[in-house]
Amino acid sequence: MTKEEYMGVQVSPLSYEEITQQLKQRVAQGEQSTIIAVNPEKIMKSQTDETLRDLINGSTFQIPDGVGVLLASRLKGGDINSRVTGVDMMDRLLQLSADEGYRVFFYGAKEEVVTKAIENIQQKYPAIQVAGYENGYAQDQEALIQKIQDSNADVMFVALGSPKQELWIRENKERLPVKVFQGVGGSFDVFAGHVKRAPAPFRKVGMEWFYRLATDPKRFKRQLALPKFLWRVITKK
Repeated sequence: MTKEEYMGVQVSPLSYEEITQQLKQRVAQGEQSTIIAVNPEKIMKSQTDETLRDLINGSTFQIPDGVGVLLASRLKGGDINSRVTGVDMMDRLLQLSADEGYRVFFYGAKEEVVTKAIENIQQKYPAIQVAGYENGYAQDQEALIQKIQDSNADVMFVALGSPKQELWIRENKERLPVKVFQGVGGSFDVFAGHVKRAPAPFRKVGMEWFYRLATDPKRFKRQLALPKFLWRVITKK
C-alpha cells in the first residue's frame, strides 16, 4: 500500500470499502492489523511528540479522519478522495464482524457507557458476536489480558483516548488473539447515544469540525491546528 505523508506522518489513501476488504484478507491470513485516526491536530502534535508519530506510522491503517488531511491531499495532488472517520470506520467494522462472524471485544469508557453502547450495537446488528467487554477503569491489567485471551476475540475496540489507547494496543497486541484493533476515542459515547454527532449535511461537506466548534466554543484552541497545518502543507517545498 502506497501511503501519503504529511510532515513526517503517514496517511492511508483508502476508502472504507478498500480497508474492509484488506482487513478480511488479513484476518483470513492470520495477520494482525491496527487502525488509527489521523487529523491535523495529531499531525501538529506529532511534530514535538516522537512517540505519537511512531504510533501513527507504526499502524497498519492511518485513516484520514480530518477534513484538513483531505484538503492537504487535494492541494498536493494526492489520492485521498474522502474522509474516513473513526466512528464510521468502527461502524463498518461492526457490520463486517456481524457479516463474517468475527467475535468483538469492547474495552474502555465508563461502565454505563460501554454497556449501553453494546446494547445499541446489538439492536442494530443482531448477528454481532460480543466476545466480552471491560470498562476503562480496570486496575488489574493481567486479569484483563487473560479475559481477552479467553474471549477468543477477532476484533477489539479500545476507547481510552489517544494516544493512551494506541499505546495500550502496541504494548499488548502480541499477547492477544485479536486480529483487528482500532482505537476509537469517544466513539462508545456516540454508540451509547450520550454524544450526538453533527447533522448529516455538516458531515457530508466535511464541516463536522465547524458544528462541534459552534456547539462547544472551548474547542477553539484545538481547532487552530487546522489552519496551522494547512499553512505548513502549502509552504513546505
